[in-house]
Amino acid sequence: MNNDLGEAIQRTPTHPLQQTRHLATTIPGPRSVELKRRQAAAVSVGVRSTMPVFAARAGGGIVEDVDGNRFIDLGSGIAVTTVGASAPRVVEAVQQQVSQFTHTCFMVTPYEAYIAVAERLAQLTPGNHPKRAVLFNSGAEAVENAVKIARAYTKRDAVVVFDHAYHGRTNLTMAMTAKNMPYKQGFGPFAGEVYRAPMSYPFRDPEGMDGEQAAARAIAVIENAVGASQVAAVVIEPIQGEGGFIVPAPGFLAAVAQWCRDKDVVFVADEIQSGFGRTGAWYASETEGVVPDLITSAKGLAGGLPLSAVVGRAEIMDAVHPGGLGGTYGGNPITCAAALAAIETIEEDNLLARARRIEEILFGRLRALQAADPRIGDVRGRGAMVAVEFVDPKTRRPDSALANGVARYAHENGVIALVCGTWSNVVRFLPPLSISDDLLEEGIDIFAAGLNQ
Repeated sequence: MNNDLGEAIQRTPTHPLQQTRHLATTIPGPRSVELKRRQAAAVSVGVRSTMPVFAARAGGGIVEDVDGNRFIDLGSGIAVTTVGASAPRVVEAVQQQVSQFTHTCFMVTPYEAYIAVAERLAQLTPGNHPKRAVLFNSGAEAVENAVKIARAYTKRDAVVVFDHAYHGRTNLTMAMTAKNMPYKQGFGPFAGEVYRAPMSYPFRDPEGMDGEQAAARAIAVIENAVGASQVAAVVIEPIQGEGGFIVPAPGFLAAVAQWCRDKDVVFVADEIQSGFGRTGAWYASETEGVVPDLITSAKGLAGGLPLSAVVGRAEIMDAVHPGGLGGTYGGNPITCAAALAAIETIEEDNLLARARRIEEILFGRLRALQAADPRIGDVRGRGAMVAVEFVDPKTRRPDSALANGVARYAHENGVIALVCGTWSNVVRFLPPLSISDDLLEEGIDIFAAGLNQ
């Protein structure tokens, strides 16, 4: 899969959107300015948008705004449109399901698509053990329900999470999330029995600390601060998302997972951002050789529609009493149809290999920039989930001003770029796997130009 992909998408009737960057107006254009005015009058100020423009169409590697500006998409709606916005198979599946029925509630009148998604997730998630699944709407719902399931199974209360973690915006998942602003400020008190351990962060850990040593450090904190006999679950992102695309040192995840097995603690992999083909494997846990007890999915799961899941060992998932899990909209038939089509798209279009090709391009270009610019402290990630951490070259302190300045330059010049990290000093690259090589290279060119502004 190469540059022909963008041309093929352009020819597909479902995606007549030209796969080129184009600035028709200043950014933002007049129609976006007017919509921003309407937003300010109608929408809570608590909802903040990264881009100053309003989308009209999207497909392949492009988002077009209401003024006719076309942006190279390096964000995928925060890792959601992994197979591309309005991917043809997803569109067709959704249209067919809408014509049949939009909702019955699986807890009232169930339907086959929910079961089919559960079956496919059991096949795709790591491990060959018997599995069960339950479907929800958002990543936070999946995480919160994973905790419920772990508590029901272990009859324990404590939940261990990690520095730099992001798990959601509900009360429990805010407690589990590490970063205060903007996610937690003023929203407490939070749910109790949540404890935090140090994450393996190779760029910032003591020199020479390997994965097993970092795991021993974390385990010592857990055992001293909580006690293994009190812990229901350890919840961890195999690659942290909002925290800065932190990839733990090799051996860290495996050692923590082994400790969980030894202590009868449920090991939960939060793969909401790192899962579903984003890293070049179905799940990032696979690359570390780790088989989670429970795994959460969302974001890329349904090709842009809201669907999430908890999948795990049958004996753990079935520990909950009948009626204890569910939700009115969970596993909506339209989102299930979209998920099955997204899975087919990843398989038929060989998108796992495409993610690995995107990694090659990103690492090649970004590490060359790093070699020439000491303000780029680290380049890390996996697949189409790669990030650059900006620092003061003398002190290695986080440089959020530079990260935000580079992202702003990208926005003004037709590229969607996102900032993340505990200190907001990381620019992340999350292109849809449907992006062409040419668009990806051009997006990196503009990022590089932003370093010199």
